[in-house]
Amino acid sequence: MRKAPMCARKLRPEEADIDAPLVRRLIDTQFPQWAGLLLTEVVSAGTSNAMYRLGEDMAVRLPRLAGSAQDVDKEHRWLPVLAAALPVAVPMPLGKGTPGEGYPWPWSVYRWLGGANPAPGHTSEPALLAKDLAEFVTVLQGVDPTDGPASYRSEPLAERDEVTCSAIHELRAELDGNRARAVWESALGAHGWAGPAVWIHADLQPGNVLVADGRLSAVIDFGCLGLGDPAVDLIAAWYLLPAGAREVFRNDSGADDDAWARGRGWALSVALLELRHYRETNPVMASIARHVIAELLADGTAPAAAAAV
Repeated sequence: MRKAPMCARKLRPEEADIDAPLVRRLIDTQFPQWAGLLLTEVVSAGTSNAMYRLGEDMAVRLPRLAGSAQDVDKEHRWLPVLAAALPVAVPMPLGKGTPGEGYPWPWSVYRWLGGANPAPGHTSEPALLAKDLAEFVTVLQGVDPTDGPASYRSEPLAERDEVTCSAIHELRAELDGNRARAVWESALGAHGWAGPAVWIHADLQPGNVLVADGRLSAVIDFGCLGLGDPAVDLIAAWYLLPAGAREVFRNDSGADDDAWARGRGWALSVALLELRHYRETNPVMASIARHVIAELLADGTAPAAAAAV
């Protein structure tokens, strides 16, 4: 683990100023029982929170933005509920901090979870990881949704049409716009989810899962958590799995043709917007988005190219 820099690099000017001395002061004043424990920055491509490891067994997460700070109460309310049902580990809140020392928002201390973020589409046990992911999303969808909040990605896919088509046009120098438009139109043509909204993680991508020995060991960062269309979590097929394991994931998750088409659409829309937003500021996120787009456009289950965009 490298030593924390004097101040974490900002991706946006509206982010809070966060550095190791600030986190040290917050811990020492609000959680004196943990004062003196070693504090080290966790280097990450994440865009919503800054994270520091505290001692051997804890992680401190501070929202970078006001929008991310709104997720703190949700995570403290729902993660203990979900943890009791889910087949893999999720972050367990140990303490909720309050604004202080010049930092403006609530923040959290969680139990540290071991494992590593996978490289997109690369794992030593692709079929087993596919089964693990399918089990996770299936169990999550079955948790009682009573009083659950709407997911950050709870809107109908059609509501993303304008912004997705705009991104396809803007990124036309980097991708096959005709093919991208065909995948998108196929997703919009699929039947929508007719059932009740269910629990979804809504952001199953490399930075938000941990693997050990090729198997799913934990799912982290539940900022997008809430109720929505279960097809949203099918983005894991392209964000996390190689082509040969996707059918395992599809079969074990029970996705029909319409859900699979919507999942492709969600993955394409999310990746396009990430690439457009981060291509100049976050090379890791941009690289993941490029990988996902390439996989989607090469996917043999995708429709043939449509007319020129």
